[in-house]
Amino acid sequence: MGLLSGLMGKEGVVSVNKLQSEYEQLLVDGETVEVGFQVSRDTFLFTSKRLIVINVQGVSGKRVEYLSVPYGKINKFSVEAIGSFDLDAELRIWIGNDSAPLTKKFNSEVSIYDLQKVLAKHLIK
Repeated sequence: MGLLSGLMGKEGVVSVNKLQSEYEQLLVDGETVEVGFQVSRDTFLFTSKRLIVINVQGVSGKRVEYLSVPYGKINKFSVEAIGSFDLDAELRIWIGNDSAPLTKKFNSEVSIYDLQKVLAKHLIK
């Protein structure tokens, strides 16, 4: 079970201080992490300037993709919750002219409503 739980990762809100120090090399001068969510092995960083999606790939987790999306490039987003207790949820984000959205699934450890509030805060101005 230890290996499987290590592969699955932990889900939920992650400490801003931990994320700020762990991903400092990705941030530009004056950019700060406002909130971060761990989803399986992936991480969503909402910074003062953009959304950064850290996608851990492969069984070993050695290959990592860092997707940087300025808030101004996000056209729209949707959340879909299954059931009233958020047992499963899905987030879709449409970026630029891409016809296929960025899609991520969440479990009950991440409140899809809290995540969408952060996203809406940056998009609705």
